[in-house]
Amino acid sequence: MGTEVTDSDLEELARRVGHSFDDLALLRRALAHRSWCAETPSEESNERLEFLGDAVLGWAIADIVYREYTELPEGSLTDLRKSVVSAVALAQVAEEIGLGPYILLGKGEAAAGGSTKPSILSDSFEAVLGAVYLDGGSGAAHRMVETLVAPRMLQSVDRLDELDHKTQLQELCARTGLPAPEYELTSVGPDHAKVFTARVVVADRILGEGEGRTKKSAEQFAAAEACAELG
Repeated sequence: MGTEVTDSDLEELARRVGHSFDDLALLRRALAHRSWCAETPSEESNERLEFLGDAVLGWAIADIVYREYTELPEGSLTDLRKSVVSAVALAQVAEEIGLGPYILLGKGEAAAGGSTKPSILSDSFEAVLGAVYLDGGSGAAHRMVETLVAPRMLQSVDRLDELDHKTQLQELCARTGLPAPEYELTSVGPDHAKVFTARVVVADRILGEGEGRTKKSAEQFAAAEACAELG
């Protein structure tokens, strides 16, 4: 896989996602990264499905958080929601269901290990959720979120103060006598589809690097990597 997927591949992925598709073509489109579409001009990328999936995910998690955590104040509800809809968290969910090998990538991106990049994994997961929503409606999408994403909240609710990786890294540096982290940002692509790369530097050492659709997500990926390096 990586440059093509068969119907049997799609059916296996659908089983992992927990939804039986009436239209497998929707799931296939959800796997089409823009690098693959650049080499296959007749194909539509997964970016529109990703946009839809992001909105569906936000609604479903807000609904679950509101209903399940009645004792938490609004600020904590927001932090809890962020803990499971962040690109870092979604990439981990995507890894757990083995999504990476199914993603359709251009040759260069595939050679660069694109199927393991957190930004690509999280975007593709959202696209798959968008496909589930279109194929099965809001109920099917809600079930997917409840099954695959919501359980992570149980791991997060007792450590809400640790969920911001940039803050966590700053505190870790302070505790260990290191200078404050500094972030270096670069970007590629047109304004409507920019990809940002962040490097986090501590005491003249590059401790982490991350890629994302926004500066903030790229910095969070880099900070998470740096925390793991220092931890």
